[in-house]
Amino acid sequence: MISKALLVGAYQRKLEEMAALPDVELTALAPPSWRDESGELKLERAHLRGYRLAVSPLAFNGNYHLHFYPGLKRWMKETRPELVHIDEEPYNLATFHALRLGRRAGAKTLFFSWQNLERRYPFPFNCMERYVLRKADYALMGNQASLEVWRAKGYTGPARVIPQFGVDPDIFSLAKRHPNDGRGLVVGYAGRLVPEKGVDLLLRAVWQMPGQARLSIAGDGPERENLERLANELGLRSQVTFESQLPSTRMAGFYQTLDVLVLPSRSLPNWQEQFGRVLIEAMACGVPVVGSDCGEMPRVIGDAGLIFPENDVEALAAHLDCLQRDPEMRAGLAERGRARVLANYTQARIAAETVEVYREMLSSRGRET
Repeated sequence: MISKALLVGAYQRKLEEMAALPDVELTALAPPSWRDESGELKLERAHLRGYRLAVSPLAFNGNYHLHFYPGLKRWMKETRPELVHIDEEPYNLATFHALRLGRRAGAKTLFFSWQNLERRYPFPFNCMERYVLRKADYALMGNQASLEVWRAKGYTGPARVIPQFGVDPDIFSLAKRHPNDGRGLVVGYAGRLVPEKGVDLLLRAVWQMPGQARLSIAGDGPERENLERLANELGLRSQVTFESQLPSTRMAGFYQTLDVLVLPSRSLPNWQEQFGRVLIEAMACGVPVVGSDCGEMPRVIGDAGLIFPENDVEALAAHLDCLQRDPEMRAGLAERGRARVLANYTQARIAAETVEVYREMLSSRGRET
């Protein structure tokens, strides 16, 4: 498996679960770090049992479309894989490069995509995309819209909708939740501080609520200064705390301090929410969730949380006020959320479904050479 997402230690639990299944010998390749608008994310070595986590530097680190692993050919020769799982979008150089090397090594290949909006890319990315769509033996999609996008763009091979990673319910658990201390509803947000995540809407919703709700924001990004300024303008500075992006190993502890987690994402012309991983992490911790109807979030939440129309501050404030006034509603949503994660989104379940795809691939003839 080739994946820069494996920099996140919590995600490595899926690989432990995969490696524990019969007849699976797994090597994962990840970079030492990745740079984006939030800063540099360095490799967390958190869950390494049963498989090999190899590290290979990236060329063009931080360039989403052009990065690739110059040392990948050597790793292919060393591991001699039967199957290469490329955890990248099909229009990226990293995917094109890995798929070509994998095919030359005689391995079956698959790619993963979150892409839920149909986009057209210029040369050379459109050529790489066409090659990958034509030659990949299998495709995994993180959401149903992604499957529809790639079918529309010409992918005709086998495909399956499986989230990229689940959660470990023993880590993201109920056991260590801190009780509300009576000082008002504790509302949380975790993620990038960028316009599309709608954190400004959450600040305005908290400002509209009666009482003294508290808001805890964990994350970094270019909007942080603007959000801190807005909190001051609304007179919320004493009610709002800003924390930097937390390591994945500390996220469960963050959720366990909350009464509700909100993901108030808004659509942009080139972006919609593709999943909303923080939702399932919070749900696993028994934290009620509120999300907008942006992208995939209504499907992720189902009946285990509250949904509001994106950009509707009044509707969000009304949901939060209901949760503040109704502890029984919070308890019911918490119970349904945890049950939904256990049924659909654990690392063990995602791992088993992914390995099932591997077995299907290895038992079939594969696509054209």
